[in-house]
Amino acid sequence: MKKSVGNTSISIFDSTLRDGAQAEGISFSVDDKLKITRALDELGVAYIEAGNPGSNPKDLEFFQRIKGMQLQHSVLTAFGSTRRPGVETSEDDNIKNLVMAETPAIAIFGKSWDFHVTEIINTTLEENLDMIRDTMTYFKSLKKDVVYDAEHFFDGYKNNPEYAMATLQAAKDGGADWIVLCDTNGGAFPQEIFDATARVLQEIGGKVGIHCHNDGGMAVANTIMAVEAGATQVQGTYIGFGERCGNVNLCSVISNLQLKKKMSCLPEDKLKEVTPTARYIAEVANVSLNEREPFIGNSAFAHKGGMHIDGVHKNVMSFEHVDPEKIGNKRRFLMSEVAGRSTILKKIRKVNPAIRKDSEETRQIIDKLKELEHQGYQFEGAESSFELVIRKTLGKYKPFFSLDYYKIMDEQLPDGTHASSAILKIQVDGKDEVTVAEGNGPVNAMDKALRKALETFYPELKEVYLADYKVRVLDTRAATASKVRVLIESSDGRYVWSTVGVSSDIIQASWLALVDSIEYKLLKNIEEKASAYM
Repeated sequence: MKKSVGNTSISIFDSTLRDGAQAEGISFSVDDKLKITRALDELGVAYIEAGNPGSNPKDLEFFQRIKGMQLQHSVLTAFGSTRRPGVETSEDDNIKNLVMAETPAIAIFGKSWDFHVTEIINTTLEENLDMIRDTMTYFKSLKKDVVYDAEHFFDGYKNNPEYAMATLQAAKDGGADWIVLCDTNGGAFPQEIFDATARVLQEIGGKVGIHCHNDGGMAVANTIMAVEAGATQVQGTYIGFGERCGNVNLCSVISNLQLKKKMSCLPEDKLKEVTPTARYIAEVANVSLNEREPFIGNSAFAHKGGMHIDGVHKNVMSFEHVDPEKIGNKRRFLMSEVAGRSTILKKIRKVNPAIRKDSEETRQIIDKLKELEHQGYQFEGAESSFELVIRKTLGKYKPFFSLDYYKIMDEQLPDGTHASSAILKIQVDGKDEVTVAEGNGPVNAMDKALRKALETFYPELKEVYLADYKVRVLDTRAATASKVRVLIESSDGRYVWSTVGVSSDIIQASWLALVDSIEYKLLKNIEEKASAYM
């Protein structure tokens, strides 16, 4: 087995805007695509594959608008297929659209599986080789950086290895700068990927890349194995979404290769932006980032068990495989009945470093924690609410507003639909504000009304949105009279925080969690401003 060595440069080819856009539930506007392009360029990926200008009006508009944007790090790439059977390359409509995109790089996919050649595009094996070769030659004559994606290569290699290799040779003969091996169906095994990639490098040579889908759950492992065999370009999507089960998640690949294999995937000073960029792209895509996603997830470096927490306090290497801060994530110690006094003390010391394990304040906070947990609170997923509990107990809390009243109205209309509205009155520094808002349900209406009222005094709340809302019935035996626990996850596009509320009234429980969420955000803004002036 060939072993990859440090200081190898890996070219990251991001296909979020094309492959990622093919995922179920994903629909990028042109503005969304421009925002993600800027984010990926700032991150420092080598190539941004932005779409197929011949496939839809949206991509055509994108390529027109992107011409006014100067990228600093990335090479913008248009995507399309080889010429059609029996058509001159320069006369093919898809090829013409790729030329009109005026991108410095072109990614061309062609068929490497004989089954696809004869049964899907209905041509001869020899004509397919000509199509690949002619298309490469044409774009090289236009001085383009040409990336050839060998679609279904690994399936083709298993069924007819000689022909699959011949398609790669045709691409090389046509002048392709990169030959990328695609596990399009996502069903290959790591050793198969390694063996085939190694043979390609030995017999075809040149610059080889890898493009894996995750249908077998092995996209990251397959990608790493291709790199071990000598591939130096990795194609994928930034947070792993794509057709069916998605593409390889570049966040995992970049973090593994750069932190563990010492391979350069991004500029060194950009590595810490891996997690913030993932959260930003998830926000633009309007998807929830998987909390348990390796490296970038909110739970990736979260510790709950007392033994684990104690070990990390003594030496972080005991239960962490990398330093979370290197990729822009953070270590979290979850508050729960199994966390232990040392974990609680660490939370307390974030507010007041002078507090000791045997201090009276520590005992008071632990007693308060036990009391609240007895009431139904759970802080392992709501550390922000627990920090506010600590501040209130230590006398380091001042409310940012007070509530005079709120009124919720929910009615069923004659057509069977529901309408919800909320009226509330708050007070900030002696000034009253009354607002009304409609929403998709009573909690949404209350959330909108509260934010609308507070934005008058705290404009920074405009960037905050509710990312997740969960309700748990605590005592099912009490039926509709039981207590409920509401957990709210909020975000401002940079950070994510969670708060909790408990009551026998779901509206009241939601209100308590909402208030904690907003007050925590305002508190952190004050601390950020204070540290900036220090």
